[in-house]
Amino acid sequence: MNQEVNNYIVKQEKSQKEILTTLRVLIKSLVPQAEEKMSYGVPAFTLNNKSVLYAAFKTHYGIYPGPDIINEFKDDLKNYQSSKGTIKFSLEKPIPTDLISKIVLKAPCV
Repeated sequence: MNQEVNNYIVKQEKSQKEILTTLRVLIKSLVPQAEEKMSYGVPAFTLNNKSVLYAAFKTHYGIYPGPDIINEFKDDLKNYQSSKGTIKFSLEKPIPTDLISKIVLKAPCV
């Protein structure tokens, strides 16, 4: 595990730590060959010069799979706030691991 990512996660509030740890384990299990690192100040998994980033904030957490993936999953994302490269999830709701798994497996880093 990447020490910079460890440091990022440790600095978060308890609920954000739990979510980030879950996302970290999930993404690593889906793309075990991807390199874990920090990118743009947040954790990322990179493969073939493409990345999936994830981060936690005060009111939400997000994944950043790229605009093509967000467009491909627009119907699945209608209940979530998304923009060109970002998908935001509520800290108050369970992590949609099935949806995130489908997105990660289609992301450019796979």
